Amino acid sequence: MRALLLPIKDLRNAKKRLTNVLTSEERFSLAEAMLADTIHAVRGVRCAEKIFVVTNYEPAMQLAEENGWEILREEQQISESHSVDAASKLCEQRGVTGLLRLPLDLPLIQSSDIDELLAVECLAPSLVIVPSCDGTGTNAMLRTPPTLFPSHFGNGSFAKHLAEAENSHAQIIVRRNARLEMDVDDSADLRALLEHDLSRTETGRWLRASGVAAKFQPNMRAGAAIAR
Repeated sequence: MRALLLPIKDLRNAKKRLTNVLTSEERFSLAEAMLADTIHAVRGVRCAEKIFVVTNYEPAMQLAEENGWEILREEQQISESHSVDAASKLCEQRGVTGLLRLPLDLPLIQSSDIDELLAVECLAPSLVIVPSCDGTGTNAMLRTPPTLFPSHFGNGSFAKHLAEAENSHAQIIVRRNARLEMDVDDSADLRALLEHDLSRTETGRWLRASGVAAKFQPNMRAGAAIAR
């Protein structure tokens, strides 16, 4: 059985690397918008036999309940790696053979992107992984079995996860997908995101309505003029 795992932190503490460009209220609202886009995509997934949400954030639990997804309630959130690994053990105990972890900050994500990963044919032990756009982070990771190796989310996680998979003698499949690779951690990511068509996303609507898009786009146009 292949399943999907969504680790959702308390959004009031999200996106701290944007502190220098966004207020705490803006960071919270941006995280909410990106979560809404992720939830919309997950609702359309067809290849996940179960969907789990690991969190102690009440609004996230309410979203999970509304969609009929299983909640793995945390007492406290230590780190994303800790949350994912604890949840992976529970999922494996419940019969999950392959578990796809997705973050909440992929505003361009579509249901088909998730289904394509879940449909990859591979035998245990195996890793299907999608890097971040700069090639250093891990934006999606499907482990078969779910507890194949411990997680190392954070700086340099992509190389660390590849090394763990090699040490586990696992088959490694690296998938490239521009939508899955586009996460938002810092101001450079935000500028890169604004180069995409965001008209159908909650993230794009919030960026325009809040004035954040206008604040960043003059700098982008100036940079383009200098480049010419």
